[in-house]
Amino acid sequence: MTSPAHPERERIARYEPTEIEPRWQARWDEHGMHRTDLDDPSRPKYYLLTMYPYPSGDLHIGHWYVNTPTDARARFLRMNGYNVFFPIGFDAFGLPAENAAIKKGIHPSEWTLKNIENMRRQLRSMGATFDWDAEVVTCTPEYYRWNQWIFLRLLEAGLAYRKMAAVDWCPKCVVVLAREQVEGVDRVCWRCSTPVVKRDLEQWFFRTTHYADELLDHSGLDWPEPVRVMQTNWIGRSEGAEVVFRTAAEPHHAGGEELRVFTTRPDTLYGATFMVLAPEHPLVPALTAPDRRAEVEAYVAATRRASEIDRLSTDREKSGVALGAHAINPVNGERIPIWIADYVLATYGTGAIMAVPAHDERDFAFAVRFGLPIRRVISGPGVADDAPLTEAWIAKSAEDRLVASGPYTGLPSPEGFRRIVADLAARGDGAASVTYRLRDWLVSRQRAWGTPIPVVYCEAQPSCGIVPVPDDQLPVRLPDDFRYRPEGGNPLETTESFLRTTCPGCGGAGRRETDTMDTFVDSSWYWWRYLTPHKTDGPIDTALESRWCSVDQYTGGAEHAVMHLLYSRFFCKALADLGVVREREPFRRLFNQGQILGADGERMSKSRGNVQDPDELVSRYGADTVRLFLMFMGPWDQGGPWSPTGIDGVHRFLRRVWTILLDPHGREAGDAGGPESEDPAAAGLALRRAAHRTLAAVSQDHEGFRWNTIVAKLMELTNLLMRHRGTPVAGTPAWDEATGLLLVMLAPLAPHIAEELWSRRLAEAGTPWRSIHTEPWPAADPALLVADEIDLPVQVNGKLRDVVRIAPGTPEAEVEAAALASAKIRANLEGMTVVKVIHVGGRLVNIVARPAG
Repeated sequence: MTSPAHPERERIARYEPTEIEPRWQARWDEHGMHRTDLDDPSRPKYYLLTMYPYPSGDLHIGHWYVNTPTDARARFLRMNGYNVFFPIGFDAFGLPAENAAIKKGIHPSEWTLKNIENMRRQLRSMGATFDWDAEVVTCTPEYYRWNQWIFLRLLEAGLAYRKMAAVDWCPKCVVVLAREQVEGVDRVCWRCSTPVVKRDLEQWFFRTTHYADELLDHSGLDWPEPVRVMQTNWIGRSEGAEVVFRTAAEPHHAGGEELRVFTTRPDTLYGATFMVLAPEHPLVPALTAPDRRAEVEAYVAATRRASEIDRLSTDREKSGVALGAHAINPVNGERIPIWIADYVLATYGTGAIMAVPAHDERDFAFAVRFGLPIRRVISGPGVADDAPLTEAWIAKSAEDRLVASGPYTGLPSPEGFRRIVADLAARGDGAASVTYRLRDWLVSRQRAWGTPIPVVYCEAQPSCGIVPVPDDQLPVRLPDDFRYRPEGGNPLETTESFLRTTCPGCGGAGRRETDTMDTFVDSSWYWWRYLTPHKTDGPIDTALESRWCSVDQYTGGAEHAVMHLLYSRFFCKALADLGVVREREPFRRLFNQGQILGADGERMSKSRGNVQDPDELVSRYGADTVRLFLMFMGPWDQGGPWSPTGIDGVHRFLRRVWTILLDPHGREAGDAGGPESEDPAAAGLALRRAAHRTLAAVSQDHEGFRWNTIVAKLMELTNLLMRHRGTPVAGTPAWDEATGLLLVMLAPLAPHIAEELWSRRLAEAGTPWRSIHTEPWPAADPALLVADEIDLPVQVNGKLRDVVRIAPGTPEAEVEAAALASAKIRANLEGMTVVKVIHVGGRLVNIVARPAG
């Protein structure tokens, strides 16, 4: 049925998002609606941050998946009275820019800044409420000057240092990789998937291990459990003892050097029958007997090509080579042979182990493979002291005891542990110790597009050594004239205008450090710089930092758990100790959204050809539709392969909202709706109840980032309104209340259409315009949340037989009468006598009956 024509319908325009959205974006910008007054004390502050993007050229749909729900959160919080700071910037240094520059024959800054300009346009098109006045671009001297300043403070504090190290090297990218940037069992570069090799270089490190124990403490942080577990495992704290073995005198070697081992089981020292060094251990060349040298060197070379994962695998057959040298066990003076084997890593513990094959699976396999002695020194309840071993005896219970262990024989293992460590310490042969899997952060990168490390190597006076660049000479600027060489490598090494300088110490000739900093340095403190991006007398405004930090909510991918997120925590603790900042944790609350993959299930990338361009979708459907569709895809923390299936349905939903608000009295052929004779008062009450219940549920879902269920609830409310469109309730105060609540709830998610419809509503009422995004978030009316009727299960002798509808709070006598009046219940009670009726708190009725007679 079609309603009679209404004059106002002639003024109803079609929903045209491509006209509406740019107009409102311009007006919001004109009114400065998203600029944050950081000095405003009248409202509670809320620092909302999402991980800033790398300017790769174009945003893909995955960027929208990260940013638009976070923007909805920002809008919701503003409507709830918070002074929200929601900044944006660009993580602008990095290898992709260098690769593009090499390919195009341009400076990486040209490629980067052009991409940033395009991405600014794209980010604005999504209607996000970023405070652009706070923008940071990390490749600008204005930003990286303070990377250098922080580096110098860490250097002064002994938290930055330089040493020779075997590093992971990508031969394609021609760059050192941090351990976290080497991926997979094949040990490939995280950027280009090229197999990584080992190389010895002088490198700069940050002393992250200084904060290992504090980094293990996540108390007070509302972070996802998987991230906390990943960080805990990455740090890898182990308690035990450091034990000093000494090399024995040999025909080729005088002996006497200390070989320190870390063990978590000092109670098994009497079972050590050989010692194993990492092939990279510095004493290997000196300890190797002349007749073993060729085999040892070949084994060392082969090991350097293997991955740590392969080396540690328990499935592969053990390999190793004897050095022809021995060590002295400090507890019994026994000479035991020294081997090298790839299952011992130079980067863990001391790079040397005491091998106790009776009580360690890897040592057992190695001993069996090479015919080495296996000596039981731990036994358990009911097990003979000399019981033969077919596999390693690992700790079975707290009642395990030491056997064949000299004066410690018979002691419980925990007591043996303590006594042996105490006796070693008294003799200077060991001490209780803690070790970590965590390594110091290697920050040197042999590439040009990064922050120059601010030190000079004096060539005039050897006594000057490595000289820090004075603060008043910062920033050390990247040159505009470096050129990439066809053979690869770091062009800063051959750019004389950069390389040659004067020594700040003596004024003589000097050479700049040509390594640049890992780009994770940029992202380890950027949230502080957002507060004052143009500050010239320091990196951080301490007053604003004290007021606004820690960040209240951080959003981003879980893949950053052991790089960016761990490094940021290290920076926070180190700079707090240096008095630069106050807090010791950067992000109070963390939410990891899922990842949108290509339609092929792989990570989106141009090289794979699986990137979805959001500009194409915006031009066809509008930003609001794209925003809603991404939020409606599923739980935000899951992500999944991209598919446009369903986006048309979301667009139809917005058109229905448009129609409901602008044409409430119309009814088109085929519209489903309530009967026109429906009582307007009852229909109005039903609409109000539905709107307020939706409001209560949506408000709760916002706190859990449950965007998909928010959209679903708004669709349900819209469908209900659509059924009442063109009925007597349309246009009533109840209708206006319900549609007004619909718009307010829609505003954070689909801001443009909500603003447009809100402005039209205000204009029709003759009310001056005020943005819907400055409206207070309404509170649901508790009286309307109470159900007018509930479904009450009715059992007979404990079995469900019917469900009756009653009003909440109905007296038990009336509930009982309603239950017994049910036809199904009467049928089940035929031939039965009711013994009693049990009422379970208004949630259930159970009728107890027995056969009559």
